[in-house]
Amino acid sequence: MIKEIVVNVGEEETRVAFLENKIPVELYIEREISQRLVGNIFKGQVENVLPGMQAAFVDIGLEKNAFLYVEDALPARSLDAQEDTVLGANICNILKQGQEILVQIVKEPIGTKGPRVTTHITLPGRYLVLMPTVDYIGISRRIESENERERLKELASRVKPEGMGVIVRTVAEGVEEEGFRQDVALLTKLWRKILNRAVRGPVPNLVHRDLELVQRILRDVFTEDVDRLILDSRYVCEKVLDLLDVIDPRLKSKVFLDEREDIFKDYGIEQEIEKALKRKVWLKCGGYLVVDQAEALTAVDVNTGKYVGTTNLEDTVFKTNLEAARELARQLRLRNIGGIVIVDFIDMVQESHRQEVLQLLEEEIRKDKTKTNILGITQLGLVEMTRKKVRPSLAEVIQKTCPYCDGRGKVLSEETLGINFRNQIFNIARQTSARTILVEANPVVAARLIGSGGANLRELESKTGKNLYIRGSTGQHIESITIRPFQDSEDIQSCTFPVKPGEVLQVRVEEPHVTNIRDGIARVNGFILDIEGAGALVGETIPVEVNKVFRTYAKARPVKV
Repeated sequence: MIKEIVVNVGEEETRVAFLENKIPVELYIEREISQRLVGNIFKGQVENVLPGMQAAFVDIGLEKNAFLYVEDALPARSLDAQEDTVLGANICNILKQGQEILVQIVKEPIGTKGPRVTTHITLPGRYLVLMPTVDYIGISRRIESENERERLKELASRVKPEGMGVIVRTVAEGVEEEGFRQDVALLTKLWRKILNRAVRGPVPNLVHRDLELVQRILRDVFTEDVDRLILDSRYVCEKVLDLLDVIDPRLKSKVFLDEREDIFKDYGIEQEIEKALKRKVWLKCGGYLVVDQAEALTAVDVNTGKYVGTTNLEDTVFKTNLEAARELARQLRLRNIGGIVIVDFIDMVQESHRQEVLQLLEEEIRKDKTKTNILGITQLGLVEMTRKKVRPSLAEVIQKTCPYCDGRGKVLSEETLGINFRNQIFNIARQTSARTILVEANPVVAARLIGSGGANLRELESKTGKNLYIRGSTGQHIESITIRPFQDSEDIQSCTFPVKPGEVLQVRVEEPHVTNIRDGIARVNGFILDIEGAGALVGETIPVEVNKVFRTYAKARPVKV
């Protein structure tokens, strides 16, 4: 497998894509205005303690207070001791309101929730993670050889500072003691600096900021098994080479500068980002996934789509599910989906097929550095999964909730809106003594209120006893309407009609007239122009002169140039 890292450095954001066999599988985005918070260490003050939730809220100087759970506040010196005491612990015995405390962000603020913090600080290095507050030695689960695990544990025990803990990272496999000692020396020096800043600084105060995106990639992702690191910025490339002189000089030969204008587009990454923001994900076989992200969980549905197979239904379903399992694992990483994930694979008759799909999914998930658990298949045939949510998903970073539909993804139909708006017009008509009412609505809804040949408008006027002017406005959202009473029809005409008799305009003929195909239809701010003899000029922009203006439309004729 070919592994590549592509770095795009822009003025306002830096983007990093991780590719496997030329296909993007992970994406990291860091912007100037919303820099990453996970890993930052703050000196904060306990704002309030909630015994009912066994948690506290800590003011660390951000917009929202940080959430500190009891297990993250215990002052245990070993993880074993912490596990024994967490069940009987009471947050009120550990923290008091107004208490100053040193915390580290472990989970970004997402939606309405503030960041989650812990008092158990971790300082990651190249090969080791230093835990200054916990006495413990851990080895990465990704290192599978028992002999290597024992060797690394022995090395870690020799270099570990007294009273502190270390976790040996996956990249440390095969590393000798000197590499560990260099890491420990740098990290303990950093810890002393953090403590000094915490003692002297105000409250709340940021005492340590984690590395920037490219530096974190060098520390956490760029390892021996990565074939190339490609950057489009000469300045950042030179900084990377300087850092690698310290971190791992052997990796410098894998760094390449590629100063093309749009590196993400040329490598096919931009297109994959666009696809990752859509609900439907097409598979090569013709099937597809439907990914629905909700607040509590993500639901993924697998469908055969255009794939009809070659032999029988069971084989078609089996092959679709196998490809879906591979693509699902990639989409979880690319979209950075966290929390509960429910997958509805297509029903399979054979138990061996179900187990094979589940096994393939587990193999693909092992490539993911984010902790993911597959809990098995439920009685309904659904696959339950959990994926640790540390930072916002790709959709949360790039998109925002639609201000019109408020995240529903749907709007009311024209039929529903027509009925609702008719009722609103009736209510206003009953409440006002004005003789004339102006109604402004989206052109689609306005056309429905007016009706064919003005039939609906005449009915409304008959039932309300008012003169109604219904105007289509392209600036009006489809679900909104503006209703304004006027005492005088002349006042309303001056602000209702966007055209006047004798006016010459340049307009685009949009469609032929419904009942008289010789004439063409154009619109000015949603107001209809019936252009005499322009039925054959659909799609063209022509000069016209307005002849007559009526309440719902105006008549015009082409001007000979």
